[in-house]
Amino acid sequence: MKDKKDIYVLGIESSCDDTCAAVVANGRDILSNLVSSQNEIHKKYGGVVPEVASRRHIEMIDIVIMEALEKAGIGLEAIDAISVTNRPGLIGSLLVGVGAAKAISYAAGIPLIAVNHLEAHLYSNLLENPKTSGGFLGLIVSGGHSSLYLVDEEWNIKKVGHTVDDAAGEAFDKIARYLSLGYPGGPVIDRLAADGDEDLIEFPRPMMESGDFNFSFSGLKTALIYRTKKDSSLMAESNMPHLVAGFQRAIVDVLTRKTIAAAKKFGIDKVFVSGGVAANSRLRKEFLKIGKENDIEVYIPPLYLCMDNASMVGCLGYHRFKKGLIDDLKIDVYSRSDF
Repeated sequence: MKDKKDIYVLGIESSCDDTCAAVVANGRDILSNLVSSQNEIHKKYGGVVPEVASRRHIEMIDIVIMEALEKAGIGLEAIDAISVTNRPGLIGSLLVGVGAAKAISYAAGIPLIAVNHLEAHLYSNLLENPKTSGGFLGLIVSGGHSSLYLVDEEWNIKKVGHTVDDAAGEAFDKIARYLSLGYPGGPVIDRLAADGDEDLIEFPRPMMESGDFNFSFSGLKTALIYRTKKDSSLMAESNMPHLVAGFQRAIVDVLTRKTIAAAKKFGIDKVFVSGGVAANSRLRKEFLKIGKENDIEVYIPPLYLCMDNASMVGCLGYHRFKKGLIDDLKIDVYSRSDF
């Protein structure tokens, strides 16, 4: 039986190609976290095909939601609020998740809460560290975003840096496609780089001395392409681990050093790292190392919370619910949105 002191939130996430549902208690306890991945479907295209993604969401959304409730061991009557991502993302994909959330909200009379996918990524760190407060610098690094945010004690969010072209995850995907390594690019490059010498093939560190906290990875991608066209032996099987290790190291250096520089400039001693690229093993290792060297505490979620997931959506929904921030059935979806 449900403890009346507990608040249960059903989270729904469908902003891109993963169909996700989760039940989170009190904003911190993950009772279930279901993800239906479409990686195998989109692999042959080398990237996400929006129409294909939305159709798959339609097929899976009800199944994933029901499995999340079943695994949590509770029914809809126990759910206090439904939290769903309505921005930013692929319009067709978002419509499926929001449509399901609206239907359940209307039929079961459960409060509806629309949340920002990016903000949910920042909250993902609270699931492992519930006692952590605001007052930090947040780095969201994924396939579509490489952005820095100042978050005060009241969780008011201000952007202080962003990518001016390709995001880090996008650069990984494009280079993996160019090198015929497979999709998604980040994980395969991470695995291959583990066997390479990251100092053997040097790459530039874009915008390292730009004087701001923006990022750019398009030029880095171009640098690798030019290098391999000039010397095709770099793409030989024996050299491939060294090539991608050097490329990965350049991205990691830019992300970690500019983030720590921003934290020091703004007098912040706490950094939250989140998003799909936060699962990169080299990035995680370097952030913890450079953070310790600069007396800055770095928080990075476990791997399953770095990827798109509904637990972070449920966590954010809980905090909005506690503040009385409830939405109505008129909520729309948006392909682009910040804070």
